[in-house]
Order: sequence, then C-alpha cells, then structure tokens
Amino acid sequence: MRSPIRPLALCAALVLFLAAAPRPPRIGERHRVRLAEAFAVIETVREKAWPGWSHAPSSLVLVDGKFEYLLRSGERPPGFVESEDDPRLGGQVLVRGRTFSPAFVATFMAFGPTPTIVVGTAEGTRLRSTAWLLAVAHEHFHQLQYSDPDYRSESQALGLAGDDRTGMWMLHYPFPYEATSTAFASLSRELARLVGGTAPAPVDARDAFWSRYAELCGRLKPEDYRYLSFQLWQEGIARYVETRVAEVASREHRVSAEFAALRDYRPFDAAAAALRDETLHELRTQVMSKDGRTVFYAFGAGLGLLLDQEGTGWRERYLAEKFYLERYRAPPTVTSRRRLTRAAAPS
Repeated sequence: MRSPIRPLALCAALVLFLAAAPRPPRIGERHRVRLAEAFAVIETVREKAWPGWSHAPSSLVLVDGKFEYLLRSGERPPGFVESEDDPRLGGQVLVRGRTFSPAFVATFMAFGPTPTIVVGTAEGTRLRSTAWLLAVAHEHFHQLQYSDPDYRSESQALGLAGDDRTGMWMLHYPFPYEATSTAFASLSRELARLVGGTAPAPVDARDAFWSRYAELCGRLKPEDYRYLSFQLWQEGIARYVETRVAEVASREHRVSAEFAALRDYRPFDAAAAALRDETLHELRTQVMSKDGRTVFYAFGAGLGLLLDQEGTGWRERYLAEKFYLERYRAPPTVTSRRRLTRAAAPS
C-alpha cells in the first residue's frame, strides 16, 4: 500500500515548480483542438438538443500528465496559477499539479457548489476524439441536472443515501440486480424492438410495454423502484442526450479544419449512428445479474427514444418532474405546470 503522504508531497512540489517557473505549462495542441471543438459544438447544439441547457455551468478540469487545467470557472481553487488566456477555451486557463485520475470522465462538486466536469485527455480516457467530445457533452448534461435548484433536496428526499453524505450511494445502492435480472432483460429486449425501427412503434405496442414496465416496478420494493427511476432519469437520459448532440451536430455544426484533421476524427452522423447501435446492442444483450447498474444507461436512453414517439413534449418537463420517466406520457401535474411557468417567466 502506498503512503498517503507521497501524492501530497508531489502536489506541493508541483505547486512550487509552477510558482517559480518563468512560463507555466500550457495545454497541448491536440487537447486544445478537442476542447475548443467540444465547447463550439455544445454552444451550437445544446438548446436545439435540450430546452434550457444553456443555463448550465460549464467549468471543466482537463487532466493531462502531471498537470490539470481549469477552464471556464470563476473560481481559483487552491494550488492553481494562471497558465494562459485563450478565447477559444473560454478565456483564462489555470493550472496546478495533478490530483485527479487521468482516466476520469465525471462531473461532481470538485471545488464547491458548482458542478465541474473532470475529464482526462482522449489518450488518458482511451476515447477517440469525437467520442471524447460527446462524452464531454454527456457530462455537461450532468451539469444541467446537478445545478437545478431542487436537484439536491429532491434526490435526498428519495431516502436512498442512508448515512452516506458523499453521493456514493448513487453507485453502490444494493439494488436487487440478480432477482430482477430475467424480467428486466425481457423488457429490455422489447424496448429494443420498439425503438430500433425506422418508424414509430404502434400505439398498442407502446401501451403494452408501459404496462409491463409498471408491473416490473410494482414488484420492486418502494426504495428499489425509486433507485431504478433515479438512475434511468439521470444516467439513461444523459446517454440519450449524448446521441441527440451527435445527431444535431451532424446537421447544425460546421466542424473546424483542425478537428477534422485529427487522425481519429469521426463525422458526427457516423458517431450518432454508432451511439444508437451501441444502445440497441446493450438493450438486446445486457443482463442485470452480470452488468449491474450499467444496464440503466441503455434502458434509460431507450425510454427517452420511446417518449419521443409519444410526442408529449417530455423534455420541457424533465427538471420540473424528476425521476419517474413513465409519468411524462401523461399531462403535466399542477406542480410541474407551475414550475414550468416560473422557469419561462422573464427574470
């Protein structure tokens, strides 16, 4: 077991190095091109992909080698010094010695109440450039979720955290994966059939699916049903949005010459098709007993695609009525309508 003092000592040494260096480290050119393209894509497509997304914060930490760079943040957390100013990256860039894993692709309150994306480079995360960009968009959608003023209180009200105050219950809640596996797999295969075609599924087929989904939820303990609903709402819809970003970008975004010149560049239409294929493949093959909570990503994305077929304007209600995707088939509740009205009112 490594001594916990060594990383702290290394970080302190890097801070002293940065302070004494005549020119602090700067982001490498390949990473700069990917970041600039990610921010440009998000700026172009986010309101077309999801209503109200432009209200989300966009602070990001890029983890690269011995250093990590903070962008688009009004904060200066401990250890950071000025690196450079680049309008393509949102202005001032700060740098400090690395403290986060270079394999991170995550969003959390790294420096206070504002949710911040913490992501390694494409090389560090082992993602191709376009897939890396879409992963950043996925995490940016988490910033929208987490920054909603009622997110914290409503997620706590689910009563799933126990004594945990770190948020790790979201990963480690003891859901009955083994006992639910067979029924969930059958429903997952049916969902793949409903959303895998080129035309909307028949109304009676959609109704039958939602009835079977209600039956599965009804067999769960209330707390297990709340966890299932939370994961599908949070992680599943973030996966759905990742695909929407690729689809909208293929129509609306003009790719820069620098990004297109990267060896592993993939056009957005091809990336969107690959993401849909991946979701459908997981719906057809994953099983809870083996894959655990990762099944929620594809299944939640599939529910988003199915809700698109319902034509209920569900995306506008997403933050106002949290956690239970099946409710978006029905008209909004009185409380939801009030929240939607407040959100639309001029400030």
